[in-house]
Amino acid sequence: MLISDVENIVGLSKKSIRFYEENGLLSPRRKEENGYRIYTDEDIYKLKVIKFLRELDVPIKEIYQLNNKELSLTDCLKERIQKINVVEEKYLTIKKLCEEIIDAKIEFNEIKIDKYFQNVRILNKEGFTMKNVKSSKKKQIFGAVLSSLIFNAIFIIILAVLCYLQFTLDDNCPWPVFILIVFIFGILVFGIFYNLVVRIKEILGGEEDEASKY
Repeated sequence: MLISDVENIVGLSKKSIRFYEENGLLSPRRKEENGYRIYTDEDIYKLKVIKFLRELDVPIKEIYQLNNKELSLTDCLKERIQKINVVEEKYLTIKKLCEEIIDAKIEFNEIKIDKYFQNVRILNKEGFTMKNVKSSKKKQIFGAVLSSLIFNAIFIIILAVLCYLQFTLDDNCPWPVFILIVFIFGILVFGIFYNLVVRIKEILGGEEDEASKY
């Protein structure tokens, strides 16, 4: 099957699938006549395993070691459990802070903030936060949409001006050249829209930039 089929079955973006290929985790064969990648059931299975392990926050480096039998799955998962235990301790710390404030029966303007602020700051330095990551995705999507709208608006305005001049001036551009210009601008507008859709899909998929994570 083709990469678009794999994308729908596994729930990974094309960018992520190709990233795993580039890192030696996948080796699909190619059609001789057109060079398209062809994915087998074994490739689908491996991608599902990779996605499952990534959901467990297993780094790409460790998945690579697992794939090459340089690391056992048991040792890998034991390390996950250790990290989960550390995170659980941090959640317990937050829980105790909340319970302490509740038991003290204090209100917003009565919190002895220095003590609690210092505790939370230590957790932040250790990489722990309870902030909702969805807000980050919304910001990324908003940024992608805004930049796409700005560029498309610029192209459409330029195209509108060219059309106005073409139909109002006597000394206008040769029609073949004008049609070619319109066609090029049309491709640019479509390309920006297509890239926006792909970008949003990558952001929502949570695998928008594997290379930047490791």
